[in-house]
Amino acid sequence: MIFFTADTHFGHKNIIKYCKRPFGSVKEMDETMIERWNAVVKPGDLVYHAGDFALASAQYTASVINKLNGQIYLCRGSHDKSAMHPVCRSLFVTIKESFKIKVDDQTIFIAHHCHKIWPKSHYGVWHLFGHSHGGMDTYAASEGKLLDVGVDNNLFTPLTFEQISDIMDRRPKNFNDLTRR
Repeated sequence: MIFFTADTHFGHKNIIKYCKRPFGSVKEMDETMIERWNAVVKPGDLVYHAGDFALASAQYTASVINKLNGQIYLCRGSHDKSAMHPVCRSLFVTIKESFKIKVDDQTIFIAHHCHKIWPKSHYGVWHLFGHSHGGMDTYAASEGKLLDVGVDNNLFTPLTFEQISDIMDRRPKNFNDLTRR
């Protein structure tokens, strides 16, 4: 299976306050997210993480990665300095600024930040992003096939392609989709 997520911010104490996360400590937050991740993601699954994986030391970040199921592809986010450390970098399948993938017949553009226009948006390509911690929900829902896959919007759990497909079915076509005419 293929999963998508963003903005886990493992090890980041202040994210609890900034995003009003329902956790009393970083330990509780991280343990809950690891448990929820592993409840849905199996060892052979693919996970596309749209950035801000951790704000912690490289050693702590590596220890979290080693507890998570799946093969993780990371879009570099605003707070992924530890992910770039050699001890962590080798634990990800790859780290890029963005990904353009195809699942079934659907092309998906994945980046940390939300884009108004993204590669091939005018041909129905979906855009998955993070960074906004739910702050772009109203915009995204009205503008087309784009979605904030961050944990703050999704019960701190990665989403499957099928879950995203159900959401996208209810969204309008991209504003610049040539098939709208």
